[in-house]
Amino acid sequence: MSKLLKIGIVGCGAIGSYLAQTIINKFKKEAELSAIFDIQNEKLSALVQRLGNKKLIALNLEDLILKSQLVIEATQASSSYEIAHRTVSFQRHIMVMSVGGILDKFFELKELAEEKKVKLIIPSGAICGIDGLKAMVLDKIEKVIITTRKNPQAFKGNTYVLRRQINLDQINEETLLFSGNASEAVRFFPQNINICATVAIVLGDPKKVEVRIIASPSVDKNIHELEIESDAGKIFTRCENVVFPQNPKTSFLAVLSAIACLKDFMENFKIGT
Repeated sequence: MSKLLKIGIVGCGAIGSYLAQTIINKFKKEAELSAIFDIQNEKLSALVQRLGNKKLIALNLEDLILKSQLVIEATQASSSYEIAHRTVSFQRHIMVMSVGGILDKFFELKELAEEKKVKLIIPSGAICGIDGLKAMVLDKIEKVIITTRKNPQAFKGNTYVLRRQINLDQINEETLLFSGNASEAVRFFPQNINICATVAIVLGDPKKVEVRIIASPSVDKNIHELEIESDAGKIFTRCENVVFPQNPKTSFLAVLSAIACLKDFMENFKIGT
């Protein structure tokens, strides 16, 4: 009997496809891709064609969950909570990529995972400093600020931008698009700012995370700065992330972070907090 970890992926877009191919090519000794699923048939068909294995197609979400020991959610914020909740309910481990979608109900989901004795996994994503924040939060945190800079084109199609009639093509200098807390940021920018949801979950209160989102025509990377002040000291990190080639709204580091997280899950040792 195979002892390989059976991994199912929900979402066959750019990130899900990259993770699927990584599991097959780099983790063949530790894991196997058990199933893939997407409500958009064209994305599912395209990935199946690239992988060359029609047997990986799941009939629906439940079918994928039942075929897997670990499910990776790689869809969008509007779907991630439902996927995570159903996965945990079936006593399967879950890795959530669209963290913003579970922010408001995270503690409810965490309690269910504890009850079902499964892992709820959230990668660090496209930001550094999560280890330090996890340690500092054990004492008193004074301030947490996230500042994100992206090229204006990364915000194309964003509802918040459209409603405010912001012409992204005419931005020729750094422009503050948003300033508020993590809950608001996740609601208004669900495809751009998963990192603030991750930070808010570690902190335990989304309203204590200050978020600034800046459109900057001079940058070609996704830049995230994290500033933390606590009784233990201060942390300031800055990540200048290369955009993920197939999806400019996502940083390549966010995808690599998921792969590193998966690697840690399968190994019998742990480095870092």
